[in-house]
Amino acid sequence: MDKNMTLITTPSTQTSAPNTLQEQALMHGGQLSNMAQRYQIEEKDWLDLSTGIAPIAYPVSILPSACWQRLPQHNERLLQAARRYYQTPNVLPTPGSQSIIQMLPQICSTRGFARSKVWLPKVGYQEHRKAWQKAGYQTIDYTDINELDQIKPKDIVLLINPNNPTGALYSKEHVCQLLEEIHSKQGLLIIDEAFMDATGQQSMAQELGRRNRAISNRALSTETSSSSDYGHNTDKSDALIILRSVGKFFGLAGVRLGFVLASESWLSAMSSSLGPWAVSGPAQFVGERALTDYRWQEEQCIVLTRLSSALETVLTQAFAQPVHGTSLFKTVRTPQAPAIFEALCQQGIYVRLCDEKDALRFGIPHEQGLKRLEDTLHTAPLQQLLLPCS
Repeated sequence: MDKNMTLITTPSTQTSAPNTLQEQALMHGGQLSNMAQRYQIEEKDWLDLSTGIAPIAYPVSILPSACWQRLPQHNERLLQAARRYYQTPNVLPTPGSQSIIQMLPQICSTRGFARSKVWLPKVGYQEHRKAWQKAGYQTIDYTDINELDQIKPKDIVLLINPNNPTGALYSKEHVCQLLEEIHSKQGLLIIDEAFMDATGQQSMAQELGRRNRAISNRALSTETSSSSDYGHNTDKSDALIILRSVGKFFGLAGVRLGFVLASESWLSAMSSSLGPWAVSGPAQFVGERALTDYRWQEEQCIVLTRLSSALETVLTQAFAQPVHGTSLFKTVRTPQAPAIFEALCQQGIYVRLCDEKDALRFGIPHEQGLKRLEDTLHTAPLQQLLLPCS
């Protein structure tokens, strides 16, 4: 692997030893009902910035009654929409990414990876760690992609790109180099691209599609390639699994729709584990329209860029330090994170206290919400907590 690999956005973390699974529910954002009860503030009065879900949702009209009355069917229109949107031929609709995250360890154990070690980002969406450790896998933390030159044969690497909550984004070129190394060791690369939509040019989905097309081209060819040519063109799609989410960029978290992009053999195993009727009729209907509404997608990118930039400006001024993130969230590291989280909650502003308790993640608000956040950050209680950061 290229030792000069760099992040497009680079946070600083430290390497840690393998962790032991804690048998407890992980704390996530979006728990607004609980927060309303805890702080005795009605739900309607909260500014909820605790998730990375777009503040503008794809507009959903009245759904045909058949969506509700019939069992979900195989939907070729949805599949075609997803193939065009993700620019890869092999896609599997899922009821959100979480369902696949939970079943991946078991599927991997039946496909030659039962004794593999799993490399996980030290900071990242912790449901991945919980699933692998619960299944009995040994996990190894890494803080930077360059550390992965230490992987052994049959190792599994989980990459969250861009990372949630750090916002770290590796370029497709660098991830391709990582895939080359993992494939050479008969390993598996799993990429969680839940927040990739606004930076789709860095997605590995096209690379997966390119590799699948290469297989088809070779199958059609009657010429016999030399062994050296074959080694150069060996397909690596079976060493790559990509998870995508519809809920975040499209603001449709309640729909519970995601996609897995992988080789046909992996998708077949996952489809079998999901069972029949995994994705609801309403989710299929809404998903097809959202994925094919290219004009809305372009407008969404423009709006999210503007709103996220405005949030970054407010946070940079308030915390007087760098802000990292994506167009769907911004994260600030601060030793005062727990106290600031509590102070914001007392004012009815709900953000995400990161698992390490040393950072706060802010979802992207509308203009009115941003003004409320900015005003609150300038109140005396918050200024006292922010003072050590300035």
